[in-house]
Amino acid sequence: MPKRGENLMKRNFHAGRQLSTGLSLNILTDDELDEIHYGTLEVLNETGIFVEDETALDRFEEGGAVVNRDTKIVKIPPYVVEDAIRSAPSKVVLHGRDPKHDIVLESTRVYFTNFSEGVMVNDPYTGENRPPVKKDLVDSAKVIDYLEEMDFCEKALGAHDVNQETVPLHNAEAYLTNTTKHCAFGPGNGKFLKKIIQMGEAIAGGVKEFKKRPLVSFTTCPVSPLKLISDCCEIIMEAARNNVVCNILSMAMAGGTSPVTLAGTLVNHNAEVLSGITLAQLIRKGTPVIYGSSTTAMDLKLASASVGTPECAVISGAVARLARYYALPSYVAGQ
Repeated sequence: MPKRGENLMKRNFHAGRQLSTGLSLNILTDDELDEIHYGTLEVLNETGIFVEDETALDRFEEGGAVVNRDTKIVKIPPYVVEDAIRSAPSKVVLHGRDPKHDIVLESTRVYFTNFSEGVMVNDPYTGENRPPVKKDLVDSAKVIDYLEEMDFCEKALGAHDVNQETVPLHNAEAYLTNTTKHCAFGPGNGKFLKKIIQMGEAIAGGVKEFKKRPLVSFTTCPVSPLKLISDCCEIIMEAARNNVVCNILSMAMAGGTSPVTLAGTLVNHNAEVLSGITLAQLIRKGTPVIYGSSTTAMDLKLASASVGTPECAVISGAVARLARYYALPSYVAGQ
């Protein structure tokens, strides 16, 4: 039992459980989940995935994949993928600077965060719609920190008034120093990821303290269809080496960068995320990962991603079910 006055990790309510009473929405049956899984294994084994980074190619080859160095296509046998899924932890803790904001990602438990990242902001004083500056990041971090409904902090905006070659570092500094909640970033590349970890270590009180309670996690996106580009590989591998959480998040668009059918898009999405998870586990078995999704359908008239649509809702629900099928914590874009 916890001692009196000791902070407890926050555990929100569950959703999507199969209940005998009340409302429960489960998008896919067990048989349908099996079919998507088998189709994904076939894609990874027969078609393969493009991997741009040489170190990642080495690790895939050492792990049992068939690597074509000329085309950079990696074909991953099913046993390698399934071993990686088994070794990834089913529970992940996102630590806040203040322990009262620690949250436990597990099973069907649901939390909320803001989305990333807004490219324009309405000035709260003039009403002008303009590109965000670093002060806007500071202000948004303080708002997120205040809102009880927001369980952790994502980079809501990106600073447009700083050197864009080092903007991930400015973004991280603005948020890490202005919220007591856990922070999640897209660091840009492996070099910046290491620098952001150093910021976290300074805030946590040193390397040892940060390792006990990592205050920051990272997000990276494969490029659809079926590509792990260099920056994506660097982020996955560096996060694994440092044993910090990496959210591997596909942003496929049905009818654009993935098949127009939702089933086909789910297989494409699944292959991208599982290839990233496999790379992470080949670097360090047991490294924490999140099964991520911002996948939706493409608006065929506007050639843009459609959100707030039935297709997006179905995909998001299906992706959450896939993550549960693999016993992995998930991150799913909202409506």
